[in-house]
Amino acid sequence: MEPVNHKSTLLSFFRCPLCAGPLCVESHSLHCPSRHAFDKAKEGYVNLLPVAQKHSRAPGDDKGMAAARRAFLEKGWYAPLRDEICALAVGAAGPAPVVLDAGCGEGYYTAGVREALLAVRKQPTLAGVDISKFSLQRAARRYAGVEFAVASVYRLPVGDRTVDLLLNVFSPLALDEFRRVLRPGGSYLYVVPAARHLWELKEVLYDRPYLNEEKETPYEGFVYEKIVPVSYQIHLPGQEDIHALFQMTPYYWKTGKEGAARLEALDCLDCRIDFRIHVFRREE
Repeated sequence: MEPVNHKSTLLSFFRCPLCAGPLCVESHSLHCPSRHAFDKAKEGYVNLLPVAQKHSRAPGDDKGMAAARRAFLEKGWYAPLRDEICALAVGAAGPAPVVLDAGCGEGYYTAGVREALLAVRKQPTLAGVDISKFSLQRAARRYAGVEFAVASVYRLPVGDRTVDLLLNVFSPLALDEFRRVLRPGGSYLYVVPAARHLWELKEVLYDRPYLNEEKETPYEGFVYEKIVPVSYQIHLPGQEDIHALFQMTPYYWKTGKEGAARLEALDCLDCRIDFRIHVFRREE
């Protein structure tokens, strides 16, 4: 995303995570009027996660998970989900929407929404935040036209009521922050796994696989508009794709050696993909 030009000063979409002041953009850094400064990484993203907000040295998805997700998504296995998110975004967005992807990962859905909006001649401003620097290294290197920052969704470095469309794809539900940054009437797309998502994978990994919890919960400050299901089957033809799917899920860290060995022995895997997109509108 090209920063907006305001009185001859380039301003970031983001706000200072320490004082909430505006961030001016220089070639290699951002700084606020209180002289807090944040250097850009060589890939182009900026780290706006204060040390006091970190719970580990490198929070979020590690380098292996980020690489596995990129490899899996690039082959189009989740393209039907991205297509539905893009269709909903186009329908919800005005002519010049401000879009924030809260928990953007390596930017697959962020970039898809940008392309879809541009294709119908809208002029979007897009930004993505994620707590994983390894994911954002891939996002910022790959996708131009989006401003990326390492940040927590629970403390978004974003101004009040500045966002028209908020995406939350498999990321934590930070309702207080989402209410704060969304403008009245703005749209919120919340994507979660449905009951039988990756069921066949879990049948291999676990002796007693469990269904994902499904619920329809109204949230204060939001109007529930609809739930859009995205369900289909995929055929993974070999270990490369099977392992990429496994490594990008939380099951990778929760599965015992026996379950992992059973999965590694497979030549192919037919697996159910099952999502729900919960569509909300911020109350006026």
